[in-house]
Amino acid sequence: MKYCVRCVLPDTRPNLALDAQGLCNACRSHQTRAAIDWAARERAFADVAALAKSKSRGYDCLIPVSGGKDSHWQVLKCLEHGLNPLAVTWKTPARTTLGQANLDNLVRLGVDHIDYQVNPLVERKFMYRSLVRYGDTAIPMHMALFAIPLGIATRFGIPLVVWGENSAFEYGEASQEHTGFRLDAAWLRTYGVTHGTVAADWVGDGLTAKELTPYCGPSDVELEAKGVSAVFLGYYFPWDPETTLAAAKAGGFRSREQGPKTGYYDYADIDDDFISIHHFLKWYKFGFTRTFDNLSLEIRNGRMTREQAVAVIAGRGDETPHEDIDALCRFLGIDREHFFRVIEPFRNRDIWVRKDGVWKIEDFLIKDWNWA
Repeated sequence: MKYCVRCVLPDTRPNLALDAQGLCNACRSHQTRAAIDWAARERAFADVAALAKSKSRGYDCLIPVSGGKDSHWQVLKCLEHGLNPLAVTWKTPARTTLGQANLDNLVRLGVDHIDYQVNPLVERKFMYRSLVRYGDTAIPMHMALFAIPLGIATRFGIPLVVWGENSAFEYGEASQEHTGFRLDAAWLRTYGVTHGTVAADWVGDGLTAKELTPYCGPSDVELEAKGVSAVFLGYYFPWDPETTLAAAKAGGFRSREQGPKTGYYDYADIDDDFISIHHFLKWYKFGFTRTFDNLSLEIRNGRMTREQAVAVIAGRGDETPHEDIDALCRFLGIDREHFFRVIEPFRNRDIWVRKDGVWKIEDFLIKDWNWA
């Protein structure tokens, strides 16, 4: 494994590459921010909002929300621009008490809201098959997160869907020039974290097409025919975790008092007890965790040095989310031993080696890591 000379991401991260100087494309992409005319971008969003209002028959825009700090910021920005939003949430089967409280607070900011819950029996089957086929429980989540809001916007005739960050740009998978500012089928196939699959690919093996209805979003042709545009707010405004957090807290959002649940931030992934499993499986597949991603953002935003980030990783040690794994196993109806048997084949043998009965990554960032 090789690591970026500026941040702490390894070259095993999907869609990440190091140049001849050892700098990753995520850090290179971040450097382009200085040349962006953000004032012009904000004026462009004002034009987008004005167009949506002129086309609206009721709701001007739809905002996919979880109740987290980013969705608070999305709602506040849209309200600032005079939009009448409909907020839509895919309801996780493992919503936390704090997640519910933050979602309730977001609605109180002044939006109508749909909390869309998928049949838990279907979700259980889909999550288990996702785990077995790809070593990832989050494919149903990501599919629903995109399909449900776009489907509702199409049915309600809502002209604009306002997503938050463009993860492909923020985490360095592509430049803004490549991903553009719109979310479409091509973006979803490449960056939607569904392993390139769509709902139809999962029909069979106990799942029917009708059961998978919530995961079937409209096509680009259908969206265009209905006059629905889907844009990233992060294209129009600088996306910085600290900026969005400050706005969210001013609006009543609350972080975890116990410290981070997953990764470095105490405000991220706090609404769902299962998302930690998705991030944990990166350890088996790619040899890094959510913490590496978060710390790399801190480095790029100038709030931390690489040396400080390495020290944080060393201090964290093992990040296996044991309690959340137990909760997932109860939901899926399996035991821990079965879970670890299922995920073991997804361990990346290109980076993991077994020595003296212990799995190790020989070129790991932390030289004296406790592999036991």
